[in-house]
Amino acid sequence: MFSDFSSLALVGAGAAAALVILFAGMRMTGLADRISDRTGLGEAVVGGVLLGAATSVSGVMVSLTSALDGRASLAFSNGVGGIAAQTAFLALADTIYRRANLEHAAAELANVYQCGMLILLLAIPLAATTMPDVTIWAIHPASFVIPAVYVLGVVSTSRLREEPMWRPVDTPETREDTPDEGDEPDKPARGLIALFLLLMLALGGAGWLLAQVGGEVVDRFDLSATVVGALMTAVVTSLPELVTTLAAVRRGALQLAVGGIIGGNTFDTIFLTISDVGYRDGSLYHSITQDDVFWVSTGLVMSAILLLGLIYRERQGPGGIGGESLALLGVYFGAIALSSF
Repeated sequence: MFSDFSSLALVGAGAAAALVILFAGMRMTGLADRISDRTGLGEAVVGGVLLGAATSVSGVMVSLTSALDGRASLAFSNGVGGIAAQTAFLALADTIYRRANLEHAAAELANVYQCGMLILLLAIPLAATTMPDVTIWAIHPASFVIPAVYVLGVVSTSRLREEPMWRPVDTPETREDTPDEGDEPDKPARGLIALFLLLMLALGGAGWLLAQVGGEVVDRFDLSATVVGALMTAVVTSLPELVTTLAAVRRGALQLAVGGIIGGNTFDTIFLTISDVGYRDGSLYHSITQDDVFWVSTGLVMSAILLLGLIYRERQGPGGIGGESLALLGVYFGAIALSSF
């Protein structure tokens, strides 16, 4: 249907999808913060699980729709490219929090653990590309392992919050997770959750539209599916993470900001399982290109830098920005430059 659109109409459809994704993401941040207060789950858990998964809905739709259309590289690169983009967004958020390095102030063991899980989850598809091309019902075994490890990580993170075996050192710059003034933490969260689910549906519809636009852009302009996936659809579907992260930092919900990015990234690895299920021509991991593998490696490097920053907890970096944030931006923009050649 989109092949009949003019180039201007195609841009308009993509812009409309981006606006829906942007608006829904803005509304979700405040809802997630209030849900965390009313349910008592805490910002890091709600940010890492609920907000992280919800804001990834549009990206899921892009990857699934692309896989069903037989576009392996677009489906794969949309997922792993989003992980790199979202980690870079966290570095951008560090530039607007002037009191201290964001990773120092948002000290939370759950975020450290989730970041370690993310590195493990990214290593699985990377290893899958070197394994034999064996499938079960046209699905590679690695695609069964990814969601299992993700669920284990979610359960472990929840237990870790209840009974932590390590605690970060409190400093004057550490921001604690406390309920917002003016909210009513004893009220039921049902209404907030219902609205949250409606916004998730809007994100899903926008993601489907964006997948159609992305596929048409690849065909019409003869562009690399990896470049379109990693730098166009992945960035657009990651807009909720950018908006929610910046809004959370401005609200002082620092654990929510960091947890939302890391949780969204861990959830994004499930894109690969969903894509492999939707891709009916064999193993997704053996149908991608070296350019796609490059973006997995980029995500791994950036996640490792973030984990080190969360552990090291630099108080104040050059110009008020954490050293790991500068490194993250350098790696991300360097990867964009390299992928452009």
